[in-house]
Amino acid sequence: MLTEEHMGKNIASNRKEAEAEIKGRYGFVPEFFDAMPEAGFHALWGLQRDIEDSEETRLDNKTKQLIGLAVAAHVKCQYCTYYHTRVAHALGANEEELREAASMGGVTSALSNTLTGARVDFDQFKRDVDRAIEHVVKNGR
Repeated sequence: MLTEEHMGKNIASNRKEAEAEIKGRYGFVPEFFDAMPEAGFHALWGLQRDIEDSEETRLDNKTKQLIGLAVAAHVKCQYCTYYHTRVAHALGANEEELREAASMGGVTSALSNTLTGARVDFDQFKRDVDRAIEHVVKNGR
C-alpha cells in the first residue's frame, strides 16, 4: 500500500522527469507549466508530448494545430488561440488556413445549436447525411 509520503515522492519524481523532457524539447520550462497541478503534471505533459506534438500520430502536426485553433477560437481561450496560431504558422499554415480553421469552430457550433435547438430527428439526420454523401461521392463533387 502506498503511503501519502510515497505518493508525494512519486508525483514530485514524475514532475521532475516531465520538466526534464520539456527542457530538452524547448530549451527551458515555460513559466505557464507552473499553472499545472502537481498531481496531473506528468499526465498533462504526456498528452501534449504524445498527441499534440508527436509526429508519430495519424494526423500531421499542422492539421492538429489547426484543429486546436478551431477549438480554442470556439471556447474563446486567448492562450490556446495564440499558441495554436503560432505553432500552426510555424508548421506552414498560411493566414487563409488559420482564418478557415478558426471559423470552423464557430460554424460547427452554430449548426449544432440550430439542429439541437430545433430538435431535428437524429435518425432522419443520419439518413440525410448518408444520402448527401453518397450523391457527392457518386457525382465526384
